[in-house]
Amino acid sequence: MTGVVNNSSPPSGVITITTDFGHKGPFVAAMKGVILTRFPDAKIVDVTHESLVYWPAEAGFWLSRAYKYFPAGTVHLAVIDPGVGTSRDIIIVTRDTHMFIAPDNGLLASLVERPGQAQIHRLDSDGLEKFALPTRSATFHGRDIFAPLGAELAAGNISPADLGPATDDIVPGWVEEPHMDDQGIHGVVITEDHFGNLITNIDRELVAKVDVPVAQVGSHEVPFRDTYGDVSPGEYVALINSFGVVEIARAERSAAEGLGLGRGAPVIVRRRS
Repeated sequence: MTGVVNNSSPPSGVITITTDFGHKGPFVAAMKGVILTRFPDAKIVDVTHESLVYWPAEAGFWLSRAYKYFPAGTVHLAVIDPGVGTSRDIIIVTRDTHMFIAPDNGLLASLVERPGQAQIHRLDSDGLEKFALPTRSATFHGRDIFAPLGAELAAGNISPADLGPATDDIVPGWVEEPHMDDQGIHGVVITEDHFGNLITNIDRELVAKVDVPVAQVGSHEVPFRDTYGDVSPGEYVALINSFGVVEIARAERSAAEGLGLGRGAPVIVRRRS
């Protein structure tokens, strides 16, 4: 839900960065250099630079679940931007006293749509000319636009309203939100982690509505347990992970490899037969 709400808080001086840049080349370092030039006291934290390339849904998923662990007034930069240099817009979202800057490509849709209120501003040409770098590459807005705007916000020099007009019209997310019907709770695998665990977008609160739940993924019916060690090595287990969503794991093995599944795979949580 969007609307006018007091989301303001003194800036914390913390800036997080989420990208799909990986770690080859100087791209992340260049963003940090611009931030520190504008705001030498900035505290910069990398959320991840290994988001699936060109797919904003994964970055938005992680950011919407990680931001609450940062101080009030933190600025979050998210650059998964296949449309960089085109007419795609840039938006600034304020929620729970945190500020988020991202392309308007669905990346922040899940954050805006979660229960609560958010304010959205759309970067306009005036805000761009005042606060971005004077010379801008068409292929590296992370350095030339996102980094300087984030630094100015984190330093308390500007507010989101200084960057452009308020709006409630943004590009929707690329992945449908989980829904419940007579079959159960329908969701999808959003990402897999370093261990091959399949992480879904089904939240704990939805699972609580199902008596004796099991997860149906591919042709497998996977029982719910509390943790990985509750099953024998090689067995599959469904659990609520540390970010409060359903995860399909395989004890001491890779569930992704064992099941032959990955991002986008459908998952149903239903009552055990």
